[in-house]
Amino acid sequence: MSITFVPAPAVPPLDASVDHAIQAIVSGASTDATCATDLAAGPWDFDARPGYGPGSSMGDVIPTGAPRQGELPAEYREASEEELDGRIRAAKATLGDRVVILGHFYQREEVVQHADYVGDSFQLATAAKGRSDAEAIVFCGVHFMAETADLLSQPDQAVILPNLAAGCSMADMADIDQVEECWEQLEEVLGDLDAVDADGRVPVIPVTYMNSSAAIKGFVGRHGGIVCTSSNAQTVLEWAFERGRRVLFFPDQHLGRNTAKAMGVPLEQMPMWNPRRALGGSSATELVDARVILWHGFCSVHRRFTVGQIDQARAEHPGVRVIVHPECPMEVVDAADEAGSTEYIRRAIDEATEPTAFAIGTEINLVRRLAAQYPQHEIFCLDPVVCPCSTMYRIHPGYLAWVLEELVAGRTPNRITVSDDVADPARVALERMLAAKPPVVAGAR
Repeated sequence: MSITFVPAPAVPPLDASVDHAIQAIVSGASTDATCATDLAAGPWDFDARPGYGPGSSMGDVIPTGAPRQGELPAEYREASEEELDGRIRAAKATLGDRVVILGHFYQREEVVQHADYVGDSFQLATAAKGRSDAEAIVFCGVHFMAETADLLSQPDQAVILPNLAAGCSMADMADIDQVEECWEQLEEVLGDLDAVDADGRVPVIPVTYMNSSAAIKGFVGRHGGIVCTSSNAQTVLEWAFERGRRVLFFPDQHLGRNTAKAMGVPLEQMPMWNPRRALGGSSATELVDARVILWHGFCSVHRRFTVGQIDQARAEHPGVRVIVHPECPMEVVDAADEAGSTEYIRRAIDEATEPTAFAIGTEINLVRRLAAQYPQHEIFCLDPVVCPCSTMYRIHPGYLAWVLEELVAGRTPNRITVSDDVADPARVALERMLAAKPPVVAGAR
């Protein structure tokens, strides 16, 4: 897979800031709409409470025992945007090459501008692996991403998540106990899951999306499976079908369904596994006949996009080019012109030679940033409601300033570590993913 790291602009364009847009909505200076006015508050107002916080995931049920962030000192909560910006820059200058800051595409602009690398979760994990000189890796993303960075970085490097409450509702939809129980039930139906048939294939190969916990990646590694990204999902499924009669795909049903459908797998051979039901809610016959067993998980950001939004975009912008993320529901992907990963979307816009109207179905921070970076195009989000990823939005400049100044003082807060018993098989699954290189055009529908 070719990796392109996108440098963040030194100064965030005003119209790229989702926070500025939300503040304007709440103050009445803008007539736009937001899904939650609480987004205008600092995330520390919600850190002590269970839940994902205001935004696209606020309706999802967070698991008991999910990490919570301790109280952020008042000096960071009360500081202005300008003061935090200055403190972050000063701390970065003091730390120099000792620290590398990674910023996910979906991060708020006020954080991304300080990142040394900007990209998707896989690109940033790869960046972490390539910066063995840094003593600390500050990962401005969510928990599973920091875990993956810890898996791929050096043992003496500290991976830091600025806000421990920045989880991922999709990743949480497949916990290790549920997946282990699913595996046991599948064995009751399909027989010995390690048994190789005359064609050299086992009954089922587990495939997990990158958006999953280290424990799930470790499970996959122990059972002959592999990790995938939204860029190489088809290549990974081809790899899995060479080795297994079926694929168990988790946690995102939509990426699994959209990818397998594009490969010609009939929908009737893609039963859903609901972990709250016996046999996932399917019959034994349906599981035996399955090619891909889809886990009942989804991304709350991408579930917001609809065919109606696409129809409206086409009516209001004749000739618009509609590109959506493959985490969107199947009917949305089918109605779009193209579907691809965040990097695919960014590259498609970058390579457009003529002024073009783009309607994009992915997280609003990335869409607004692309609109600011490519003013020759008309770029807008399919969803007119300003609604960022709840958990990504938990990373605030106040937390970034705090962790950097803690590092300056010789302290290492919020370190994310994966135990060896999980890390070793998880790395096996990740290495298989790294070896599954997609064609140059990967990401297109």
